[in-house]
Amino acid sequence: MSAPVSMVEAQLFSRLPEALHYKGSPNAWVQMTRPGQRLHSFLEGPAFDRDGVLWLADVPYGRIFTVSPQGEWTLALEYDGEPHGLAFDGSGDLLIADYRNGLLTWNGGPNPPETLVTKADGAPLQGIADLVVADDGTVWLTEPGRSSLSNPYGRLLKVDAGASEAVTVLANLPYPNSVALSPDGRLLYLSLTRSNTIWRLMTQGPETPPMAGVHIQLSGGLGPDGLAVHPRGLLAAAQAQAGRAYVFDSLGDKVAHIATPGGTWTTAVRFSQDGRQLFIVEAQSGSIYSADIASLLPQTDTTERPL
Repeated sequence: MSAPVSMVEAQLFSRLPEALHYKGSPNAWVQMTRPGQRLHSFLEGPAFDRDGVLWLADVPYGRIFTVSPQGEWTLALEYDGEPHGLAFDGSGDLLIADYRNGLLTWNGGPNPPETLVTKADGAPLQGIADLVVADDGTVWLTEPGRSSLSNPYGRLLKVDAGASEAVTVLANLPYPNSVALSPDGRLLYLSLTRSNTIWRLMTQGPETPPMAGVHIQLSGGLGPDGLAVHPRGLLAAAQAQAGRAYVFDSLGDKVAHIATPGGTWTTAVRFSQDGRQLFIVEAQSGSIYSADIASLLPQTDTTERPL
């Protein structure tokens, strides 16, 4: 029998200061994804650096912010792009999954990001969203484009260490949005927003394409957006347009339902470096919420192993 689900209300950690709100006219991204609205930002892609600073992407306006452990915001980078997912590579450089420009890298200096990958299987990318970096340097990418259940052309991609082009791992997907790896790197979790599911597959399986199955089926909202895996095997997911996030155990059973007290555009999640908090990004208000999840932690990594 599954344990009772903990009901948690997240607390506000920090909010994008008004001085950093975009005040121009709606651009093409806003007109496509939020027609008739004006957005001061749309935050995605949280990633912690080695110093505990949280980095965030502002998708429509090509901005990347840093947020200190004290909640202070800084505009770190502004460029001509649409950054969605962020991750740090082994050398500490920032990798950017840019919907318009492909996979980019930035060393934090005065120059704009450099382009690493713009193609998959010899053809131009069709809009990437998120990424995760494996211990061996492999970069896993989601490419949702504007796919959906009515036009499921999205893909899961892989870029081997040192490669200049991505290869297709899974195709015909309805908006593959976020991607995360189990603590040992043997399992990959993939959120499919438009089918309201989270899939699971082996990263080194014997078959091509790899077998994939539904690990978690959600309902309500738009679907799962950002994913994060805890070092002890817990999986967190933000549910888009629902104002909530969930934490699941290694079997996919829900152990916590976390509500955000303002705004419903919950886009992303990230565990704190000490593993005792879950940070939740809410794009409607430009907020970061935090929830204490220490009581949920198993004593060891309990990730279910591949058969």
